[in-house]
Formats: sequence, structure tokens, C-alpha cells
Amino acid sequence: MALSFASSSISLSKMQSGVWNSGSSCVPRVTVRCCETAKEPPREKPKLQVGSPIIIVEAPKVIKTAASMPCLRANAGLVKPGDVGRIVSRKPKDLWAVRLSIGTYLLDGKYFKALELEEDASD
Repeated sequence: MALSFASSSISLSKMQSGVWNSGSSCVPRVTVRCCETAKEPPREKPKLQVGSPIIIVEAPKVIKTAASMPCLRANAGLVKPGDVGRIVSRKPKDLWAVRLSIGTYLLDGKYFKALELEEDASD
């Protein structure tokens, strides 16, 4: 989406049906419109969603379990770069519950990326 701005000098005298009418004194007015343009590429769907496979790209220094009583502990080699898991749920502020082979942990999105699986179409 693109925003277009139009500026003109008008005064605000009285309001009729939700729109201010112009008068004689000069007051700047800005109109903002949201419009689609053909030049913009279509937005892609987010790659990360519940059930998506992921791969750890950087080991977090501390990890937090996604249990009902979460436990925060130092990552002593439990979660390593290259570990593969699956997204279980989304939390606020780019925090994800990720199921790994050693358990389910809450990880920030900067520590993993979507794993792109290649499907063989040889029948």
C-alpha cells in the first residue's frame, strides 16, 4: 500500500456532515489516502506459522521452558545451532514456543529461521 499526501491552504470555519468547510484565512491541511499501486510487489505470507519446521541458527544464552510453570536456565549445550524443531505456538513480541527433541522451549525469532523442505515429485 502507498500513501499519498496532498497539501493546501484553507481555513476551517464550520463542520457540515463530518467535513470541515474552507473559509478565507490560511490554515494548512493534509489529506492522507491509502491506495494500491501496481508497482508494489504482492505481500508474501509469513514463513513462520504454527506447525512450520525450523532450524536453530544461533544458540541462545538462556532458555525458558514452555511449561505451565516455566523454568529459566542457562543453555549448557541443550539447544545448539543446527537443531531442528517445529513451532507449537506464537507468543507476543516475536517469541515462539518451539518443540525440539529435548523439550518445548520459548525462543526469540532471532535464534532460528524457517526450514525449507524440498519435496520430491518423483512418482
